[in-house]
Amino acid sequence: MEKEITATEAVRDFSDLLNRIKFGGDHYIIKRGGKPVAYMGPLREVNIIRPLEELKSILKELPKLDDDLEPFAADLESLWRHQPSLPEESLWE
Repeated sequence: MEKEITATEAVRDFSDLLNRIKFGGDHYIIKRGGKPVAYMGPLREVNIIRPLEELKSILKELPKLDDDLEPFAADLESLWRHQPSLPEESLWE
C-alpha cells in the first residue's frame, strides 16, 4: 500500500522512513507543495540487472520520436557543428 508524505516529513524522519521501507515493505509517494515529486519503496522490487534477451522488448517500450524526429535530428546536427575543436597535441604531455 502506498502512503503519501510531505518532503518535510521525509527529511525529518528519514531514518525511520528507511526502516519502514526496509522492514515493513512500505511504499511512499513524497509530495512537495502538494504535488507528487518522488517515489520510495523497497529495492528488492527494482529489477536492476536485466538479461540481454530483454533488450528487444525494452527498446520497443521506449517512446517513439515520430513528429519530433526532424527537430531532434536538427538539434543534434547543430550541436555537432558547434563543438569546439580538440587540441592537436595532448595537454598532459
